[in-house]
Amino acid sequence: MNAPFPLPPLVDDLSLAYRLCPARGRQSALAVLLHGVGANEGSLAGLVPLLPDHVATALVRSPFAMGPNAFSAFAVSFTASGPVIDADQAEASRLRLAAFVGELQARTGIAPARTVVAGFSQGGIMSAGLALTRPQAVAGFGLMSGRILKEIGPHIAPAAALAGVEGLILHGDFDDRLPAAFADQSAALLESLGVRFTQKRYPAGHEITRDSALDFAAWVARLLPAA
Repeated sequence: MNAPFPLPPLVDDLSLAYRLCPARGRQSALAVLLHGVGANEGSLAGLVPLLPDHVATALVRSPFAMGPNAFSAFAVSFTASGPVIDADQAEASRLRLAAFVGELQARTGIAPARTVVAGFSQGGIMSAGLALTRPQAVAGFGLMSGRILKEIGPHIAPAAALAGVEGLILHGDFDDRLPAAFADQSAALLESLGVRFTQKRYPAGHEITRDSALDFAAWVARLLPAA
């Protein structure tokens, strides 16, 4: 989903670096998009033109550099028994993301109730981690080809607070990086927490397809209608 347009300049004066794509119409909502491991903030720019005209979009760069134009929120190794993460980095990134979202909302004047956070793969992991531990920060979160870390368990908010947030789970049936079983695990956890969510599956691998991108945009439009 790379950019079909020139990217806005990188801004690096908040807790995370980002590129802000202004709304094409009267701005009244905010989408915070987070990339996968080893990618960069431009990798989800292709979603921007699909979002409603009243939605501003922040393309966020993860904090840890892996190489030229390659970043991550935490180190991860893919083993035969599943992903193994650097839990300390993941927690530090969760706290930085929480601070960043608050700072960006203050800068743009857009309230938490008019904000969604979403991402692909590791970006989706971070989105869920923020929303489930700080549900007062956003109206919803999108988990695209991702999972929910068990490490956030002690930080998950009480059920009463989670009642105000909504989730979206999009996953490919043929994902060989994070198998579709992770989507089912995420759905089961959200059900147990009483979190409202929509789940959709696709005949796809570890990727955002045109269909999943359109479904994401439609979800944002429903959750954050024009003010």
